[in-house]
Amino acid sequence: MKNLEKTLNRVEWHSLRNIKEEIEKHRQYARNTLLKDKRVNIRISSTDLEALQTKTVEEGLPYQTFIASVLHKFASGRLLVKQH
Repeated sequence: MKNLEKTLNRVEWHSLRNIKEEIEKHRQYARNTLLKDKRVNIRISSTDLEALQTKTVEEGLPYQTFIASVLHKFASGRLLVKQH
């Protein structure tokens, strides 16, 4: 909650021009993310899994849903990777 207050105080928020279009776009993202017709098993380090689970608590999502969402965003080109 404090982070939200900080961003509000720094005026990092802005109004959307076409809220209905944005809502529909994100509904479609959600539909695509939730459409699960294949199963994948992966092995990752316990440290990475714990970090992902911590992030999911912050996001309020089950960790498998969060991982699927991140992979979907990456595969669709909507996840930007920071260049160091």
